[in-house]
Amino acid sequence: MNQVNWQRIVIKVGSALISPERNGCSSHYLLPIASFIVRCRQRGIQVVLVSSGSVAAGAHLFNDKTTSISVKKAMAAAGQTEMVATWDRLFDFSSAQILLTHADLSERERFISVSETLETLLNQGILPIVNENDTVTTDSVKVGDNDNLSAMVATASHADALIICSDIEGLYNANPHENSDAKLITEVDAITAEIYQMAGGATSNVGTGGMKTKIQAAEKAVSHGVTTYIVNGFNQSSFDQLLRGENPGTKFLPYQTPLHEDTHWVRHTTKILGEIVVNNEFSLASEQSVNVVSTGDVIDVVGDFSPGDIVLLRTSSGNKIAKARTNYSSCLLSVVAKQNDNVNSQPLVQSSKSILSDKFSAKMEVS
Repeated sequence: MNQVNWQRIVIKVGSALISPERNGCSSHYLLPIASFIVRCRQRGIQVVLVSSGSVAAGAHLFNDKTTSISVKKAMAAAGQTEMVATWDRLFDFSSAQILLTHADLSERERFISVSETLETLLNQGILPIVNENDTVTTDSVKVGDNDNLSAMVATASHADALIICSDIEGLYNANPHENSDAKLITEVDAITAEIYQMAGGATSNVGTGGMKTKIQAAEKAVSHGVTTYIVNGFNQSSFDQLLRGENPGTKFLPYQTPLHEDTHWVRHTTKILGEIVVNNEFSLASEQSVNVVSTGDVIDVVGDFSPGDIVLLRTSSGNKIAKARTNYSSCLLSVVAKQNDNVNSQPLVQSSKSILSDKFSAKMEVS
């Protein structure tokens, strides 16, 4: 009997599980995870696998062990095929490779395309295996870690649960490798600044994500209504417990009222490409509302952006108001800012369409 009520899950597996010695892929730690995926599918639960490990898997093929970007990209290209082949050998059903950059998720049309592809694969009984496309990513289009990527994939696939495999049981109130009195936090109902303070750095010398990125991923997922777990991926018992409906690590409870789809995408998936600076008196009428930004409100424009890009709306004193999609380019808005003393603060657009999109992200802190 199915003791969990998941219909669709995303499981994230890190480099330390894929290639613990950076000497090619090892199935040692992957067998229990593959078994978990098989058992989920036998219970009618659809699974998306987000798998790191291409760089670690390809490292042994190169004499040059430097950490240069070009060498890492080449390692990723060579290791990706080995990694997917290793997973494929563990299953008796078809899998599909999906390589993504942040640009594929932060552009709305491409995000929807990714979502549709995942939906089609899952409905055909094919296991999607997702990884960041390290071979082509640059600083401007990379997610940077697969913890956050897994949360974006969980959002795009409309998953019920996200399971992030770690090398420890979950979130502790102190570093368990340094403090024997550290206590496991079994359940988190709200991700606060205190929760982030508990997150330390990476404990593995193979992967790029530490506990902080896992908390970031959990915040993205739970705000979309996705229950999130951080579990010890090295322990087979973690997966047995999950299938029994038990919590083997740290469970992050989802929002009772998830963010609106567009609001969530703007807040948690897009990148800020510029800033629109308004006067200190400007404020949103509500956290999600139609606003007309008048020409008199615009004081300055920072960065180079185009219509449709995501920008930060902030006051001249530095108060961050919201992320939003601009309807105008930075060039045009710069002209508006320079001329605002001569236009008597009239709205640039006399309708519900304003300089900014009619859908704002909720008020938030932007790092």
